[in-house]
Amino acid sequence: MTDFTDLRDGGRRLAPLLVPLLSQSPLVLAVLPNGVPVAAGLREVIDVDVRGLPVTRSDDGAVAEPVEGIEGRVVIVVDDGVETGTVARAAAAALRPLGPSRLVLAVPVCSREVMSDLALRYDEVIAPVTPMGRRALTWHYAIFDTIDDETARSVLERLS
Repeated sequence: MTDFTDLRDGGRRLAPLLVPLLSQSPLVLAVLPNGVPVAAGLREVIDVDVRGLPVTRSDDGAVAEPVEGIEGRVVIVVDDGVETGTVARAAAAALRPLGPSRLVLAVPVCSREVMSDLALRYDEVIAPVTPMGRRALTWHYAIFDTIDDETARSVLERLS
């Protein structure tokens, strides 16, 4: 049995957990590409400002691009889930020095094994599904509907 139908469903199920942050007018940064459908699912349930967070992945790991205009804001990094934490760590490393008032990681699924490390890098880690060990993210979705960067950017334009 899977936890989510697809990535949008992951976002819809994540949204209620973010409601306490809405009074602080948070900025959602959706990791490109697969964090974008999750953010789209969030937007179906809650009204949040969504932008993209480009991440370059290579054999050496991941590097997130800095994002302008986040100083003093509550920033919520959204992705399809956390398996190893490589992308989530890269996002925190790129964003923390830019001075957000609060940095939150929100994903549909995050293993408890990785969550303890990420809790040192983020002010809060929010995930409705927290398995004990790491599993491939595809295990948690009935349809793991990944998209490419071009499609993700098109979805982001519609969310703006």
